[in-house]
Amino acid sequence: MTTQESPEVADIRTMDHMRAVVRESYGGPEVLRLEQVPRPEVKGDDVLVRVRAAGVDRGAWHMMTGLPYLGRVAFGLRKPRSAVLGMDLAGTVEAVGPEVTRFAVGDAVYGSGRGSYAEYALASEAKLAPKPQALSFEQAAVVPVSAVTALQGLRAGKIREGQKVLVTGAAGGVGSYAVQLAKGYGAQVTGVCSTDKVEFVRALGADHVIDYTREDFAAAGPFDLILDIAGNPRISRLRRALTPAGTAVITGGEDGGKLTGGLHRQLGAMALSPFISQRLTMFLGLVHAADLQDLAPLLESGTIVPALHRSFTLAEAEDAFRFLEGGQVRGKVALTT
Repeated sequence: MTTQESPEVADIRTMDHMRAVVRESYGGPEVLRLEQVPRPEVKGDDVLVRVRAAGVDRGAWHMMTGLPYLGRVAFGLRKPRSAVLGMDLAGTVEAVGPEVTRFAVGDAVYGSGRGSYAEYALASEAKLAPKPQALSFEQAAVVPVSAVTALQGLRAGKIREGQKVLVTGAAGGVGSYAVQLAKGYGAQVTGVCSTDKVEFVRALGADHVIDYTREDFAAAGPFDLILDIAGNPRISRLRRALTPAGTAVITGGEDGGKLTGGLHRQLGAMALSPFISQRLTMFLGLVHAADLQDLAPLLESGTIVPALHRSFTLAEAEDAFRFLEGGQVRGKVALTT
């Protein structure tokens, strides 16, 4: 004979649990499952966010696959340290820790959290900001990691009005914001992308668009600043595309191999930089509340607009990652709860 739970017991268990996209091992989208897991506990400067939407990007793909292997130092060596995927989020504050001073229950927020592919996620107060009112939750969810990375990359390159700026990977999550932000700085922007995304990059505001399958961006220079996103061009090729005193800022590297993911190329560039007239540098984008706040008026005014290609539900997370892997995404995609 089976014993049925009373409705009261079932309700209590539901309150303590949530739906979340989890995986127990590294691999492709097939390792993802939607399960009931315990809701996270709020401590210190934690903010518990009722997630309305979460962004899907290459960073989450790296965490899912455990590639490059060097990343497992942070993700977990043999298996994922955290079962629930996701960083980008937008939603409302459900609860706050005793050290939180900037947010209260019910506030609409966006930023970077821990395990955002779930109905609830924790985020440090220092990685959240009020959600721009002009944006939907889905639009806001695809901003934090990508837009902050673009902003920090352009700042690392010391962008100035009137410069000629080249953005590789211009149709991607980071690239779509970099094009718009560089235009906001008053630069003349050239975006690099594949044939089927040329019109999309042009619509972002790029002054010129290079189809990398037909044209070598190095022949289109010289550029004062190159933001090299998720590509893998040789350093010599980047240098050919720069002015004698130009700057190349390198981040990502999707074709850089399973071991380092292109980090060796970035470190090599920095080692060379002190011995040449050009400046070669790298950075790691980290979300901070101050940068989110700097982006807010640009998002409110429409100076930058989130390129939300498509939304999926949590139950469709595997489909979302297959869509990302297929190279079809223009900008970013989101998961909704």
